[in-house]
Amino acid sequence: MGELTQGEVYSPTPRTQQVWRALLSWLAFFYRIFSQIIRVFGHYPLLSFSSNSSSSASFKPLPSVELQEERDFSAPSSAVDIAAHDDFCGGGVNVNDDQPLQKLTVVLDLDETLVCAYETSRLPTAIRTQATEAGLNWFELDCVSSDKDGEGKPKVNYVTVFERPGLKEFLKQLSEFADLVLFTAGLEGYARPLVDIMDTDNWFNLRLYRPSTISTEYREHVKDLSCISKDLCRIVIVDNNPFSFLLQPLNGIPCIPFSADQPHDTQLLDVILPLLKHLSEQKDVRPVLYEKFHMPEWFQKQGIPTTCWTL
Repeated sequence: MGELTQGEVYSPTPRTQQVWRALLSWLAFFYRIFSQIIRVFGHYPLLSFSSNSSSSASFKPLPSVELQEERDFSAPSSAVDIAAHDDFCGGGVNVNDDQPLQKLTVVLDLDETLVCAYETSRLPTAIRTQATEAGLNWFELDCVSSDKDGEGKPKVNYVTVFERPGLKEFLKQLSEFADLVLFTAGLEGYARPLVDIMDTDNWFNLRLYRPSTISTEYREHVKDLSCISKDLCRIVIVDNNPFSFLLQPLNGIPCIPFSADQPHDTQLLDVILPLLKHLSEQKDVRPVLYEKFHMPEWFQKQGIPTTCWTL
């Protein structure tokens, strides 16, 4: 048998070239389809009824697991001296240890803390199916927008709301030792009907919406706890956006944000509730929260000075 020449080895026939072109075309087609699938299922935006989402985009949630006994950094010299406020909180020598503690006030954020909401038309069916199969509670809501349609009438937004796992039990147990306040930067036209459905047992003693927030030179829609209580010893706020409580950094719990693709989230019952129960037994919640989160130092790193704090 004669050996193949170099030309016979490397010179493809016209039919071979057609086969390769067809194969490359099919590969390019499947790549485009795959890219579209990734874009659809990999990005399903949360509703943004408050401007806080943009301000907290770079915030990495602080660990919110068990009470930590050790910290990996030391407090700077500018750290607040919490002990200096003991007299105001009843920490002086004249305090009767048997005196019953005032009931703890717990301020709860709404979006990405207790629930997450999506525009129904933009929510992939796969996400809804996954959440339903995992037992996540969800409901649909029609809410009136502040925007106007072509005829000048208020727009109606169709929203799908997912409750964070354990929400109902969390509110029930929490109400046994704390007064509950809902404080959201969302508009009342969106938040009020949502909470009406979510809170059928009326766990919340007070509901506050965007008009109750204030603007500072550092962030908008800040939640000033002094509008709820002048005694900051027995009040705490749980919020996925720490800038919401930049005026009272020693009273905040920066929880991990919740979204519908986390159907097995256990933060409410396993993490936040035990911490709040522990805080309810303290004369002053601030030393515990300071040792756990060191929020004053975190805010200073964000360029927010101590002069804007209310202690």
